[in-house]
Amino acid sequence: MCATFLNGLFNFRKKNITAEPNKTYKILLPKGSGPTFYELNSIQKTAFKLFGKYAEKNKNLVKLGEDLLKAHMLIRPQEYIAYVYFLSLIVAIPLFAILIATLFLGNIFITLIMVIALVIAPVITYILMIGNPASVAKTRGKKIDGKLPATMNFISALASADVNVDMIFKELAKRPEYGEVAKEAEWITRDTELLGKDILTALRDGAKRSPSQKWSEFLQGVVTTSTSGGRLKPYFIAKGEEYENELKLQMKRTNETISLFAESFVTVGVAFPLFLIIIVAIMALISPTPGVSLILLYFVVFIMLPVLIILFAWIIKSTSEVVS
Repeated sequence: MCATFLNGLFNFRKKNITAEPNKTYKILLPKGSGPTFYELNSIQKTAFKLFGKYAEKNKNLVKLGEDLLKAHMLIRPQEYIAYVYFLSLIVAIPLFAILIATLFLGNIFITLIMVIALVIAPVITYILMIGNPASVAKTRGKKIDGKLPATMNFISALASADVNVDMIFKELAKRPEYGEVAKEAEWITRDTELLGKDILTALRDGAKRSPSQKWSEFLQGVVTTSTSGGRLKPYFIAKGEEYENELKLQMKRTNETISLFAESFVTVGVAFPLFLIIIVAIMALISPTPGVSLILLYFVVFIMLPVLIILFAWIIKSTSEVVS
């Protein structure tokens, strides 16, 4: 069983006592709260039992472990790879059964299609699943970047009140309106209050595991400014202005991109299918074999049009999320 502490542990507080060697100390929890553990579900447990030994030999363990950490996916890389192997096998089993059935039917064309599907489907499943942590981490990084200007204003306000750096990140962790930035701050506070790290070490570790390059650079800047004896308040204000200007430019580029996609959709998703439907309908009326034209018409109406609409909707949604 995997028992990984979730980021809710940042609420732990230590007793205000003097440390003594060779003595065990307890950590006080806020009333009504307790430690939370991550446990593999039944499918993941089965997958690890079957493929755990093979997953340990995978060459992508280190890179995958970094991606899982940046994505805040609380599962060990060995367990995740075993889970991917298992899902790939699950996809292959029904295809293999259908292939065996087609062999008895003697249809060479269908058998050939099933052989290709049996090879391609598990490979696609493996590629998509193994790349999912990196994709999630990249999405988190974009969300962090979008929240940085507002976050800098909050941090600057606390710094103006002479609040210590560790308390700034602790207060930031309690603010869900800052989204993924607050979750990054939770892990920094967890490191200082639960794991006993000093704030500069916690910031360095936070910079290493963050999926956002901007947030990593900001944390490294806090460490450098603190160790060199500089003032943090001017640094926070300067970073806030920098991120705000970058966000304005990003929003301008995003609006231009969305406008371009909207114009493309009018041409590709509306005008082209409409003309194609009219042409195919006329061909069905004058053709001696209207069946082929009708099949093409059904394909355009029931397959091509929905796919185009879903594709453009997904592209616009993904583009707009960059600055959301």
